[in-house]
Amino acid sequence: MKITRRSAFIFITTIVTIAVDQISKVLVRANVEPGSSSPIVGDYLQLMNVENTGAFLGMGSELNGTLKIILLLVLPVIVLALVMRHILKDKSLDNWSLFAFASIIGGGIANVYDRFAYGSVTDFLYLRLNDTLRTGIFNLADLSVTTGMIILVVMMFRNKKKTKTEETSSSA
Repeated sequence: MKITRRSAFIFITTIVTIAVDQISKVLVRANVEPGSSSPIVGDYLQLMNVENTGAFLGMGSELNGTLKIILLLVLPVIVLALVMRHILKDKSLDNWSLFAFASIIGGGIANVYDRFAYGSVTDFLYLRLNDTLRTGIFNLADLSVTTGMIILVVMMFRNKKKTKTEETSSSA
């Protein structure tokens, strides 16, 4: 397989996402007491060290072993592989969409790796703007997946608007 600039961009984005996430988790595991909470920016951003045995916000942590393996390890690996295959084959994707998908894949791989290697995912950031606007405890892989999804939604609306404008101008 010939490595194109496009493929290199996808792989580098994915690898950098995984590396940054894994380095951050190693630092947190080594330097932050489990269960502790330290302010980074007042009460708005806090550093913690929590092991999440489930998925997003701990969902699925109470599942039996077999179901947990299927839903939190096997299924995500299959989905990530299919998404990677899709973005490598679909030449119509713009660079923002490629970046978004690669970020999602990298974040997904990083969290699946943690589940496989440690049996849990290390979460360590908590954002609280006020009593209503706050997050669960998350990590950089989660941030990459979320950012990728936001970029994809923005690009979808942007492309839809662009298509609508082109249809309007061509029919006039």
